[in-house]
Amino acid sequence: MSKIEQFLEALEPILNHVDEGVLISEQNDNILYYNSRFRELISLPDSPALQNLHELKTFNIKKLVLRAAIDAGEVDAASRPTGNFVNFEHLLTLDDSSRYLYIRSGLMQLPCSDDLVRVVVVRDRTEHKQLAAVLSHTEGSGLITRDPQMLEIIARLEQIAPSQAFVLLQGESGTGKTQLARYLHMQSSRTENPYIEVNCAAIPHSLIESELFGHVKGAFTGAHQRREGRFQAANGGTLFLDEISEIPIELQAKLLRAVQDQCFEMVGSDTTVKVDVRVISATNRNLRNEVDTGNFRADLFYRLAVIPIFIPPLRERPGDISLLIKDFSQQLVQRGYPDNLHWSSEALSMMLDYRWPGNVRELRNAVEHGIICAKNNVIEISSLPQDINAQKKNLDNNKLSSLSEDNAQQRDEIITALREAGGNRAEAAEQLGINRTTLWRRMQRLDIKEDSLPH
Repeated sequence: MSKIEQFLEALEPILNHVDEGVLISEQNDNILYYNSRFRELISLPDSPALQNLHELKTFNIKKLVLRAAIDAGEVDAASRPTGNFVNFEHLLTLDDSSRYLYIRSGLMQLPCSDDLVRVVVVRDRTEHKQLAAVLSHTEGSGLITRDPQMLEIIARLEQIAPSQAFVLLQGESGTGKTQLARYLHMQSSRTENPYIEVNCAAIPHSLIESELFGHVKGAFTGAHQRREGRFQAANGGTLFLDEISEIPIELQAKLLRAVQDQCFEMVGSDTTVKVDVRVISATNRNLRNEVDTGNFRADLFYRLAVIPIFIPPLRERPGDISLLIKDFSQQLVQRGYPDNLHWSSEALSMMLDYRWPGNVRELRNAVEHGIICAKNNVIEISSLPQDINAQKKNLDNNKLSSLSEDNAQQRDEIITALREAGGNRAEAAEQLGINRTTLWRRMQRLDIKEDSLPH
């Protein structure tokens, strides 16, 4: 066994327990060693063992290193390679997946030999690349987030965007459902076609049928001319029905037909209109509960919720609050607000502790309120909206109330122990499981005087 082989055999217990794949070869391309992680990363079979770099059919390391050396400025790398270490990324395409690899390779001398060997170190960067891809799209989604739940939702929207499936977005008001619906349309194949938004809660029940499906002239009093509805306006594109739970129960059967069969009749007409519309709906209610109470048709619910997505409230993703405060502040500066303001640590802490029942929409308003009411270029606690200050006061009062209850209970326990011990502090302290000094301090704090103990 050569000295190099002995050296590598000694290193094997270590190299087989690192996260990086490691390959070592001679300059004539004969492979001296590779660890189990290298085999995993490029999907090599367990056997037979590789003998030469040329056997790496799907992973031509010499070609990759040459290209990286040229990119690094070694114009003569092909004829006169320096052997200097180079770093590069490579997308390895396998049969059923792809893998992003970060590779570092170069020639080096081992301590046991004068000969140079090629060392290849491979690191898996697939998850990092996927996360970076999602993060790069958060701006396009209209959302500023680093929350794992929200990043997963954005990634899911990108996955389902090319399909024609209907999507139901559920979550509290102000969580960003409208922005996500717009993003879903932008990522779809319909992005060049119309995107129409309808807030079902903002339309009187008597007018919502005409708003959605249009009407012909003379269909009802005031219908002086033919008017197309939102379904027709969205033909070929996407229709976003916000607050879908507000659709009247008597209109839901017609909506189901329009969604399911992509056809309907305008109000006052018996001519069927055909459309091609992808429907995205949203609600701040639990639509399944609405089905159970009879306020929403089950068949319509299941048709709309082919892919249901729940948007978490802001209080469940507190890591986003600081990011949003910074982003909203920058937006307000662009609108002409002062750019020399800063947040006091107390005010920022209060913003982080607040429950945000209005979610991102309420946070945006609170930031603007704080900037307007800043004092001496500082956004202080007094600069924040009353609701935020009120919650802080309620929390403080609850703590005081809890503390008062604890004090009252502790006072009763000490008085009882002293009475049973006949006023003997040492005996009372032993009964309470504390020492005499601690008992004396508590008596002072709770204003307990032995001469006034009840008998």
